[in-house]
Amino acid sequence: MKKFTRAFASTAVAALAASALVACGGGGDTEGPNVYFLNFKPEQDATYQAIAEEYTAETGVPVKVVTAASGNYEQTLRTEVGKSDAPTLFQMNGPTGFKTWKDYTADLSDFSLAQELNEDVTPLTAEDGTVRGIPFAVEGFGIIYNEEITDKYFALPNPAVASMDEVKNFESLKKLAEDMQAKKDELGIDGTFASTSLTSGEDWRWQTHLANGPMHFEFEDLGTTDAEDVTFKYNKEYKNLFDLYLNNSTVAPTLAPSKAVSDSMAEFALGQAAFVQNGNWAWSQIADVNGNVVKEDKIKFLPMYMGLPDEEKTGINVGTENYLAINAKAPEEDQQATKDFLNWLFTSEAGKKHVIEDLGFIAPFKNYTETDVPADPLARQVQEAISNTELTTLPWDFQFFPSQQFKDDFGGNLAQYASGNMEWADVVAKFSEDWKAEKGSN
Repeated sequence: MKKFTRAFASTAVAALAASALVACGGGGDTEGPNVYFLNFKPEQDATYQAIAEEYTAETGVPVKVVTAASGNYEQTLRTEVGKSDAPTLFQMNGPTGFKTWKDYTADLSDFSLAQELNEDVTPLTAEDGTVRGIPFAVEGFGIIYNEEITDKYFALPNPAVASMDEVKNFESLKKLAEDMQAKKDELGIDGTFASTSLTSGEDWRWQTHLANGPMHFEFEDLGTTDAEDVTFKYNKEYKNLFDLYLNNSTVAPTLAPSKAVSDSMAEFALGQAAFVQNGNWAWSQIADVNGNVVKEDKIKFLPMYMGLPDEEKTGINVGTENYLAINAKAPEEDQQATKDFLNWLFTSEAGKKHVIEDLGFIAPFKNYTETDVPADPLARQVQEAISNTELTTLPWDFQFFPSQQFKDDFGGNLAQYASGNMEWADVVAKFSEDWKAEKGSN
């Protein structure tokens, strides 16, 4: 598998777990071993409930799945971990999440699943090198486009760009996007790009994903992902693409702060926009929209061109930010039961089928081949990007951002900029100031 993540090299982090959290007990109320999984994604709740029921029926081991409400996972985990029947299995959001939950993570170095990770996929490790978090799904994001609309554009007289094969940098993407916007009536669309969702809580595509490339290259220049002081060095490149989205959209820039992710995905699904920035998980969001017109063989990924170094040789962003951890404070028998459950889920024939077909994961383990990927078209393209030796995918470096509060503040400033209430220079200054304030306090 082609490299797509940055080695964490025994991530050196301080134990910042809140002192109010108390030691926890087992994962259930029945005698014998129990498994209690606190799930991060609401959209996967029904699937995990069915998986848990099947596993319990097969093994007799109770598996409880509790799913946190959207945007409330950390608070739910803080509440649940203090209970006598605390989660035995939970998820962490990369190195930043590990800083909080380090003391609650069991050593998984000898766990067979950790040893089965593909060689270019790196687990979360403590200062002593022990494995504490296991990545379980590889994902990718970029600019998604509807090939039917772009083909219609290329058939028009005098297109600014002759084909998608010519779109290999920001300059060519800008020519294409602006000309499509000028000819939107002929194309039957409301805008080149779906609306930029900047409502609070809906701005994650811009506060993290769009910022990933710029910060990846700043980290490269600094020689570290743990910088206490950054300048948002590649902010002009970020602004290139952000402005292109705002100014060639289905809505005016000032309306972007009122838009949700569901709005932009619906616009794309209904053929009102040719492009939308999102990840491979978006296929289900698109396909499930009532009236969806996007055909499975016509949905494609494009790298997020914005003028960054070597972008003609750079593909989409591919990586992982979520890691599975086993609660170190749970009884040993529950910890072992949790390992057994994870082994069944990711290695048994029945479990693998759930992982691929129901959960839709591109699993990063050696027992999964290049054909063991979900059937949806975007997941298949992520796998193709991983296997592509001609383009370098970008790792998910946004997971090194200081905190969720930092990201939320950045998103709020982006909304103010889009509304015309904040100068770009002030957005950049606040990015740097907030980063330093957060990192300096850790």
